[in-house]
Amino acid sequence: MSAETSGPAGDESRQDPNLALSGQDYALTTCAAGAVLELRFKPERRVARLAGEDAARFRADFAVIVAQHPGWPADRSLAQLWDQGGYGWLSTEDEGAAEDRR
Repeated sequence: MSAETSGPAGDESRQDPNLALSGQDYALTTCAAGAVLELRFKPERRVARLAGEDAARFRADFAVIVAQHPGWPADRSLAQLWDQGGYGWLSTEDEGAAEDRR
């Protein structure tokens, strides 16, 4: 489901139609055949689970970022969406990350 990548976000999205990509600090994965997106901020162990209208808005916002800044790496594109796009406000503690600490 996720792809460990570090190149420009535009390159990654063309390689994976499910938008799954990852950088050092952020990761985007898909679930439920792409119906649910999970945007993670790794250092703070936070995840925004996006479905329905939120997932559709994220995809549109991501497409704009890639079109405007095709050379940005995954972390920069995802950070822009997390902070400026407001997706960080939708985040909760990443339960999977909490289990990894045990």
